[in-house]
Parts: sequence; C-alpha cells; structure tokens
Amino acid sequence: MLIPNDLGASGREASPLITGNPDTPRPVQRYPIEFTGSGSEYFRIWIVNLLLTLVTFGLYYPWAKVRKLRYFYGNTHVAGHALDFHGDPKRMLRGFLLMAALFMAYNMALKFSPVAGGIAALIFMGVWPALFRASMQFRLANTSWRGLRFQFMGSMKDAYFVFLAPVLVIGGFFAIGAVLMATRNSAAMVAGVVVMVLAYLAAIPYAFYRFKKYQHQNYACGQVRTEFRASFADVSKVFLKTFGLTIALGLAAAVLMAVLGGASLISMGGGTQDDRAAMAAMAVPTMFIFMISLYAVPLPYFQSRMQNLVWTQTGSRDLRFKSHLAFGPLFRQTLINWTLMVFTLGLYWPFAAIAMARLRMQAVSIHARIDLDTLVSRQKGSLHREGIGDAAADLAGIDFGL
Repeated sequence: MLIPNDLGASGREASPLITGNPDTPRPVQRYPIEFTGSGSEYFRIWIVNLLLTLVTFGLYYPWAKVRKLRYFYGNTHVAGHALDFHGDPKRMLRGFLLMAALFMAYNMALKFSPVAGGIAALIFMGVWPALFRASMQFRLANTSWRGLRFQFMGSMKDAYFVFLAPVLVIGGFFAIGAVLMATRNSAAMVAGVVVMVLAYLAAIPYAFYRFKKYQHQNYACGQVRTEFRASFADVSKVFLKTFGLTIALGLAAAVLMAVLGGASLISMGGGTQDDRAAMAAMAVPTMFIFMISLYAVPLPYFQSRMQNLVWTQTGSRDLRFKSHLAFGPLFRQTLINWTLMVFTLGLYWPFAAIAMARLRMQAVSIHARIDLDTLVSRQKGSLHREGIGDAAADLAGIDFGL
C-alpha cells in the first residue's frame, strides 16, 4: 500500500482522495500486514530454482526470481488481499544479460590494464543511477494490490544527485585531508587524518539516507504518492548507536578472551590435568559464543531500529505506516537461522528466509483515515482514464531486487 501525499511536505499538489473538511478528525483504521508463507513450500521452489540455475549456467535466474517474488508477494496480505508480481522473465533476462555484459566488460578491461579497469569502473558508476532507477520502475510497475499497479516516480536527475552528491561531498573532505597530510606540519597531518576518518565514517550514513529518501518519497499509485520525513540526523543516530554497540561488544569480547587466556596460562603452570582440560573446554565455547554475539547483535539491532525509523516516517496526514520490529525476537531468529544454516550446510536457508520475512513484515501495519475500498475504486478509475504505465522500464526488464 502507498500513502497519499501530505500537503506541505514537499510542495506537491494534495491528493483529492479525501473529501470533506480536512480539519475534521476521522477515525483511524489499522490494517496489519500478514505473511502466510511456509518454509517447506518455499524450500521446494528454492531447490528447483537453484538446480535449474546451475544447470543453465545462470540463464534460468530471471525465471527463478519471478517464482520467488510471486511466492513472497502472494503470501503478503494487506486488508485481506495479497500482493502480486507480474514481471515477465523473458524481459528480465534482457536486463540480466545487460548486467552480465557490463560485468564481463569490466573484468576484461581490468585484466588488460589497471587504467582500463579504472575507466570501465567510472563508466559503470556513471550509468549505475540510471540502471537503478530503471530497476525501481520495473519492480513497482509489475507489483499490484487488488489490481492496482504501483509506480516509481523518481526522476533521472534526482537519481544522479542521490548517488553522486555523497561521492562529491566525501571526495571534497578527502581532498582537504590529503592537502593537510601533504604539509610538513605534524599538527596539520594529524588534522588531515582526522578529517579523512570522519569523512569515511560520515559517508555510509549519508549515502544510506539519500538512498532511502529517494526510494520512499517516490512510491506512487495513481494520484497517491509517498513522503519520507526522516532526517539525516535520525539516520545518523541509528548508525552511531550501532557503531557504539559494536565497539562495546568488541571490548567485552577482548577482555573476556584476555581473562580466559591468562587463566589458561596460569592453569598450565599448576593444577591437575583435569583442571587444565576443564579450563580449555570452557574457554573454546565461551570465546565462540562471544565472537558470534559480536556479529549477531549489531546486525539485528541495526535492522530493527532502521526498519522502524524508515517505515514509521513514511506517511501522510491520512495514511501512515507503523513499524514495531523488536530487537529481541529478531536477535533470537538471527541466532537460530545462523546456527541451523551451519548444521544443515545451507539447506535451512529457505526456512530462514521465510521466518525473517514473517517477522519483519508482520511488524508493519497501515493506519488509515480513509476507506481502502474507496481508495481502490477511485484509483482504478484514475488509472483507467490516464492510462498510466511505464513501457520503458518494462522493456528494459532490469530488476536489482532492492
């Protein structure tokens, strides 16, 4: 479901879907998102997709992706109605072959000379925003709910601005840092290092923020268009908290390993053979658990906090998303998935994907002051009159799955 535009958020024209006095309070209806996928069902789809992709040397990949998307979309229900995916795998094959050709050209250029590889990389970076925009257009144009096709309204100019602006800003800071480091003044050299480190740390959250804003303020369906209200400061806080959590866990793991290492050295100098064996037996699993926690804790923490921020800040006066993904359940599911993936040599992956999809999607709900049946009927009429479609994106068939 998409969200009617909120007047004043970006200066766009207000949606005429809501009639009556806009200042009159309207009751809010909650529509939880339900996911009914089954791990055993998806396992059969996944194993067939995997085998056919291997047998055809990757050419079956577009058909595999369509089968996967149709299964996940068909099991995602909003207000009792499932989503649907209408992508043509033959058209997606063209996009897949285009991406494969670009990747092969880059590898050949890199083998020819580093300079040629660098030029090829710059060319690829130059066309990447256009390819990403085409991918978003294709995915949304082939996604529907109750017969309504979605759209991606992001412009080509904004696509290049989203991807190139962070590069230019961070590149400028790196240039300043390089100039400072080139001086013979020790204080200036230290300042240069600090500037470059700060630029690197700021690059990821800034690029992520621009990327998410471009996505979430350009989803549309007829006259309905989303807005994204999260600020760069909001996104940066999530990154900083995740970074701090990672550092704290790393220090705790280092202290624990140092203590256990010291205890092991002491036990080697005294005590019985059984004492030394018990210490070694306790040290290995303890260090393993803490090393796993070092990776398993920050990832679900970041995912839960960022999902809640991004989707809760996507909305308008009349219809909003709400996300309440808790860290605890996501952390437990992550540990279960990783453990069973190891013991099953990767065969648990389809079950893990279903469990994660259910957990993350069912944490999201839609809160609307408008009747969804009225919304659908008016939007269908609008789409029929205006003949909305995106033939260029449909022809390209590019889908990155973002």
